[in-house]
Amino acid sequence: MAFLMKSMLSNQVKNLGLGGGGEESKEESTPSDPAAAAGMTREEYEEYQKQVVEEKMERDAAFAQKKAERACLRVHLREKYRLPKSELDENQIQMAGDDVDLPEDLQKMVAEDQVEEEDKDSILGQLQNIQNMDMDAIKEKAQATFTEMKQAAEQKCSVM
Repeated sequence: MAFLMKSMLSNQVKNLGLGGGGEESKEESTPSDPAAAAGMTREEYEEYQKQVVEEKMERDAAFAQKKAERACLRVHLREKYRLPKSELDENQIQMAGDDVDLPEDLQKMVAEDQVEEEDKDSILGQLQNIQNMDMDAIKEKAQATFTEMKQAAEQKCSVM
């Protein structure tokens, strides 16, 4: 309660002008020149501002490059899995200057995937898949198909 009364009274006194004089002198003592506020000469301050702008531009360029690389990766995955294309990704790649490639690590992964797919598509890959198949199930299916064909042929042909 005492705090509430004190804050209300102090606000009223400040409004009357009795306690507000100290704040005005603080504002007047701060320099209006940003170089003086930073403790630098005008030339040093301008050089500092140039460096800040250059660093920001470099960061923005690196960020745009990373975004374009990610977009390139997404485009590659969309092509690989035959998904619809995205205009946003193509725009990001164009904004980066069309000189965007996949990062080296991803290029290695893509190359490995392509080698694996080529191996699976080759005759040797198919032969390796045959080894992994269940031969008993294949024999049973072949025998069932053969007996079905034999029965169909017996029904159609009176000689057999």
